[in-house]
Amino acid sequence: MTLNTMYFSPTGGTKKVAEIISRGMEGKGDGTKAVHKEIDLSLPEEDYAKYCFGEEDVCVIAVPSFGGRVPAAALERLKMMEGGGARAVLVAVYGNRAFEDTLLELEDTLLAAGFDPAAAIAAVAEHSIMHQFAGGRPDAEDERELTDFAVRIEDMLSEEGDRTAGGMEHAGIAGLPGNRPYREYNGVPFKPEGDKSCTKCGLCAKKCPVGAIPAGNPSSVDKEKCISCMRCVSVCPQHARDLNKVLLFGVSQKMKKVCSGRKENELFIERRRLIC
Repeated sequence: MTLNTMYFSPTGGTKKVAEIISRGMEGKGDGTKAVHKEIDLSLPEEDYAKYCFGEEDVCVIAVPSFGGRVPAAALERLKMMEGGGARAVLVAVYGNRAFEDTLLELEDTLLAAGFDPAAAIAAVAEHSIMHQFAGGRPDAEDERELTDFAVRIEDMLSEEGDRTAGGMEHAGIAGLPGNRPYREYNGVPFKPEGDKSCTKCGLCAKKCPVGAIPAGNPSSVDKEKCISCMRCVSVCPQHARDLNKVLLFGVSQKMKKVCSGRKENELFIERRRLIC
C-alpha cells in the first residue's frame, strides 16, 4: 500500500492534523510500514496533473475550511489529479467555528476525479486569523483521538478486501453533513500587507499559494487574488505583515460566541453502497 498525504495548509495547522492521521494509518497488518508520500497542495507552480493513483493507493486529503467551503485553489489542484479508484480519507480542518459544507464539497470533487472516498474526519486546529480560538490545537488530547480515528479507518480498509464483492459497490461516505448547493463564500475582509519593517526579501511572494503578492513589491498585495490564508504572515522572517487591528478586534468580538468553548473532532466512517 502507498499512503499519500495531501494537504493545503497555509499556516501549518492542516498539515499537522494530516500528519497525525497518516502516522496512525502507517502500520499494515503484516507488521510492515506503508510506503509514505507527501503532496503539498499549496504550491502554485506544481504540475498536479502528474499525480495519477490506483486502487493500491490510500490518500489522506486534508484541507482547511474557509467559511464552510474548501479553498478554491485546493479544489482546482485536486481536479487535475487522476484518482484511479484510490481510497481517500477526507479531512476538513476548521478553527473552532463550523465546517459546514467542506467535507461534502470535498467528497463531490474527489468522486468526480475518480477517487473512492472511504472515511472523513472533521478536526479542529487553531484559527489561522484569530489565534485565541482553539489556541494550541491540535493538542495532546486531539492527537490521541485523531490517532484512534486513523487506526479505526485503517482496520476498516484492511477488512474491506474486494470492494465490489457480493455485487456491492461503494459510493462515498454516509451521513456527511452539508448542503447542495454549497453555502456562498465571498472571502473575508482581512488582506495582510507589509509595514515599514519589510525588507523586501520576497519570501512571502514565493510562498503565497495563489500568487497574490507581487515579487517586485512584496509589501503590497493583490486584494482580488488574496484568499486571506495568512501564509505570508506566518512565513515572514521580519514579522512585517499584519492585519488591520481595529477591524480584527471588531470581527473577533462578533465571533466570540460561536468560536468559544471546545469543539470536538468528528469521524464519519460508514460507507454508502450501490447495487452493482
